[in-house]
Amino acid sequence: MKLFFHKITHWEYWPFQIVYIPIYFLWSYYSIKAKSIFFFNASNPTIKNGGFMMESKKKIYDLIPQQYYPKTELVLEVTPVENVIKTVESAAIKYPFIAKPDVGLRGSGVKKINTVQDLKEYAEKANFNYLVQDLIPFSNEVGIFYVRYPNEKSGRITGIVSKEFLIITGDGFSTVQELIKQNPRYELQLNVLKKEYGKKLFEILPKGEKLNLVPYGNHARGAKFVDGSHWITPELTKTINEMCLQIPGFYFGRLDVMYNTIEELELGINFAIVELNGAGSEPTHIYDPKHSLFFAWKELARHITYMYEISVANHKNGVPYLEHKEGMKEYRMHLEQSKKIINF
Repeated sequence: MKLFFHKITHWEYWPFQIVYIPIYFLWSYYSIKAKSIFFFNASNPTIKNGGFMMESKKKIYDLIPQQYYPKTELVLEVTPVENVIKTVESAAIKYPFIAKPDVGLRGSGVKKINTVQDLKEYAEKANFNYLVQDLIPFSNEVGIFYVRYPNEKSGRITGIVSKEFLIITGDGFSTVQELIKQNPRYELQLNVLKKEYGKKLFEILPKGEKLNLVPYGNHARGAKFVDGSHWITPELTKTINEMCLQIPGFYFGRLDVMYNTIEELELGINFAIVELNGAGSEPTHIYDPKHSLFFAWKELARHITYMYEISVANHKNGVPYLEHKEGMKEYRMHLEQSKKIINF
């Protein structure tokens, strides 16, 4: 009951179908103006469906210069476990590393692989194509929303979100599970954590020892999102813009970046791209608990307007919108893929 009231009184936990109700009307308006529900296809011409649905993460990584992201290999669904292990070894990907669906959904199916046994279990269970990826060595993560119109040489950062991981600190007498229950945000993840940690949840964490329960900043997996838009500076904008200009056909989306310090990130050193998200990106700084639902609606509307305007500009330059029949087919595939990953 405590958790139920916590979710009710914190809109960040509400189903996105409810949060987005006013935005559906704006989307309908832009669809009528563009004469296409699937106008977003033109927002990022080199990414499938503009990055709104059914886009391959591996193909997006292939657009990004190698120095900006960790070693990543694609594993097809039908690949035998022995071959997966060989792929990891030949790519010199070291344990622990990350495994995640190639076509993802809000952090579902992402898992830290600590051992060969973990890899075997993941490979045997996965009924989708997935990636194996080096663990990024930096401890901090931000989501940087980037927008550039096709006629511009310089883009802009329209929002930054910093991410606080699910980290508990031992007191010398409480079990991991008891420590988790001390924080409603963490306790909401308990059922998922039980599947991942099992009996380890009943171990007592030594006093002062920290345990990162989910080593990636995903809101659906319990990370706290904090609005870091005050970090937007001319120096950071220049660094991000120079990088994004090297990614062909990328105009609109969010870069999830792990970094050492903001100062080094401004200089363009000691950071790596976790993922690049296109038209389906959210300006995730809206999920800072300090922000109202009205603030979220304003920011969502602002960013969908950017996407519409960029899509129209690219369309005038010859980039097609997705045909309705093909768009509905992609949407049905998206729903099927989502079921696979959610049930993983």
